[in-house]
Amino acid sequence: MTAELIDRIYECSVVPELWPDVLDKLAHLVDASGGLLFSVRERVLNWTSSSTLCDVFQSYVNDGWFSQCTRRVCLFSKNQPTFLVEHDFWTQEELDENPIYRDFFRPRGLGWSAGTGLMMPTGDNIVFSIERQFTRGPIEDERVQALNELRPHLARAALIAARLGLRSAKGANDTLAVLGLPALVMDESGVVIEANALMAGLSEHVQWHAYNRISLTDEAANSLLLSSLPALKATADASVNSFAIRDKNGQAAMVAHIVPIRRSAHDIFGHSYALLIVTPVTSRKAPPVELLRSLFDLTPSEARVARALATGESLDDIATSGSVTRNTVRSQLQQVMEKMGCTRQAEVTALLANIALGSKAPMQ
Repeated sequence: MTAELIDRIYECSVVPELWPDVLDKLAHLVDASGGLLFSVRERVLNWTSSSTLCDVFQSYVNDGWFSQCTRRVCLFSKNQPTFLVEHDFWTQEELDENPIYRDFFRPRGLGWSAGTGLMMPTGDNIVFSIERQFTRGPIEDERVQALNELRPHLARAALIAARLGLRSAKGANDTLAVLGLPALVMDESGVVIEANALMAGLSEHVQWHAYNRISLTDEAANSLLLSSLPALKATADASVNSFAIRDKNGQAAMVAHIVPIRRSAHDIFGHSYALLIVTPVTSRKAPPVELLRSLFDLTPSEARVARALATGESLDDIATSGSVTRNTVRSQLQQVMEKMGCTRQAEVTALLANIALGSKAPMQ
């Protein structure tokens, strides 16, 4: 995974015509034909793909195959913060009888994929899928892992791109307005260059200071904000770029996402360094695991530990159910605490317990 590729992923967040080339590069990582990105909000579908697959997926959408395909439903129903492949859902016999694969993908030379679903608390449902030639065989586990390492970056970039309807932004002011979420852009030292009107409604959580500087009233979140800006320079895998903002009662109220401004995105945002976008925590469309993904960039094992803690399981219970040692669980818990900005296990449990969630809704 290269810093250049991560930079290009973030560049696509506000310059979506660059997604096809990035999707090509993701496909190259796993020896596949190409990739695609679907975004749905309030039943409005937007999509883009590698140029090599454009005609295929134009037919997929226009000829009714998209509405018949259950693959995206399977991706969301698994509720796992990973890329998944066909054999995670179906046996070989079931796959051979699946009409979408039998009558659409295979006749076009395709038939294997690695895909992931992102059901964001904002109501944006996003799917990334990397498509491989049928004759090449299923996508291997180690190649899926390479995609998983990029998944948090893809999620943040795709959220912004989805809010913009996969259309290029016309300027900083236009972008911040169209997002429909509280957002601002900062320079490298944290000075706010421009903010949209929705930020004014967050006075309980965001304090404005002299010289256009801000701080978060949640001290843990503010520390993460301050540490995330210098960490963007190295696009460090260990850096925290999505984190909860808690209210005065310690309840998670919203999520802050720090998105670096890269490459040609500077044509829109000028000399700005990063975009801060704030999303709600609660939504009737957000299942628990998806919220954990969008909040904290947890790995699958970390997400399992966090979910288990939220339901009252002990570390011994988690170790037993996961067939791992207690020390392994403690190590995973330490990573969860760091990503959530907590110092004690009790803080993690309390924070998760205060995240109100509704029923999940599959992508339409």
